[in-house]
Amino acid sequence: MIIAIQAYYKVERIVSADNLETIIHRRALCLYPTRIVSAYREFLIDEIFDISFRDLGQGHGVLYLHTKQGVFPYTVETAVELFISEVKRLIL
Repeated sequence: MIIAIQAYYKVERIVSADNLETIIHRRALCLYPTRIVSAYREFLIDEIFDISFRDLGQGHGVLYLHTKQGVFPYTVETAVELFISEVKRLIL
């Protein structure tokens, strides 16, 4: 059962001899009762120390997952308050 979903994106830039192409990959962080799942990683709730957010302005920001494996940044452009509060409720 998914508790909350947080949209995020990754920017990929492809450079060739005569062109610069920017591709935006839209993805989601899914919060379950025992884990958070991203496109390429899975974090157990027991391994998450904290979650924080840095506002970059103009509706963009970076959501940080602080885990036993390190800090993982996720670039977001939507409200994060609900996702952060649900994660903090589970990790406390």
